[in-house]
Amino acid sequence: MKNKEIDILLVVNMFLTGFDSKPLNTIYVDKNLKFHGLLQAYSRTNRTMGQKKSQGNIVCFRNLKPATDKAIELFANKDAQEDIILAPYEDYVRKFGQAVANLLAITPDVDSVDKLLTEEDEAKFIQAFREVIRIKNVLDCFTEFTFDDLPMSEQLFSDFRSKYLDLYDKVRSEKEKEKISILDDLDFEIELISRDKINVSYIIGLLRNMQDKKPEEQAKARKSIMDLLDTEAQLRSKKELIEKFISQHFPDMPATADVGDEFDAYWTEEKRKALATMGEEEGLDPEGLEKVLGNYLFTEKPPMRDEVIEIMDKRPSLRERGTTAERIIDKIRSFVETFIDGVD
Repeated sequence: MKNKEIDILLVVNMFLTGFDSKPLNTIYVDKNLKFHGLLQAYSRTNRTMGQKKSQGNIVCFRNLKPATDKAIELFANKDAQEDIILAPYEDYVRKFGQAVANLLAITPDVDSVDKLLTEEDEAKFIQAFREVIRIKNVLDCFTEFTFDDLPMSEQLFSDFRSKYLDLYDKVRSEKEKEKISILDDLDFEIELISRDKINVSYIIGLLRNMQDKKPEEQAKARKSIMDLLDTEAQLRSKKELIEKFISQHFPDMPATADVGDEFDAYWTEEKRKALATMGEEEGLDPEGLEKVLGNYLFTEKPPMRDEVIEIMDKRPSLRERGTTAERIIDKIRSFVETFIDGVD
């Protein structure tokens, strides 16, 4: 389960109370449980994974409502149900409708996002759409969820998400240029709209399907890929590179060539060039940069300022060290986001 190689587990006792796997989302219960055993069984599903998984899903084939209420009252308090168990599906549909109404009051349509005059207006849009995303992620946990129940189509949601990510890119770009913006203090919570399955491997699969298609079918498939690159948070940093591969490399590939192998070779070379460019621009020791990057990937923590300063060929003055180190750390973080995160 932890390696995502098993989809379903049939459990009698042991795994019911001691199994811990964050990707586990749904438990189907057909057993009379009570007290701590009941709560522990339910808790197999509530190992959170950031914003993308904030709760689990429990499907009961027996009437465990009285036993659940007693267990919560015993181990929490009698008023804790609302904090522990989600409200009915209809409640979140209603909340989603309210959030959409608030969003449309600020930006009546997608194009109006580009017409926002001030950063204050942009901040209001960001906060409003972020709430729409949060509620939509909760709705995703319900088996009965469908966009047909919502006052916003899936396409419109996707279009607004693209504009939301445009603003995120704008803030990051201005931050790199050391421009001060009130949007810097806003948390875009990008993990809310990241989807595990939509990664580079997914795009390669789509390209494989394109290989033997007719020109008009390829054009349609290519548009779908471009739409994904615009709307998927995890792919936006890779958009330019993937578009370059599709436009410059893919058309000239032999019919017998493997798309995955061709893309891997292309990606490896682009990664090598990007790393070399970063080192040359910032005057970084190549071996030292490789070591810092390796530590970052191993610990999943960005490098410290002193680590970055240490690998510079020419040390900046004390006054410039802070801003210089932060600029390089941002470049390293961007490199990892582009070439490593979401590739497999």
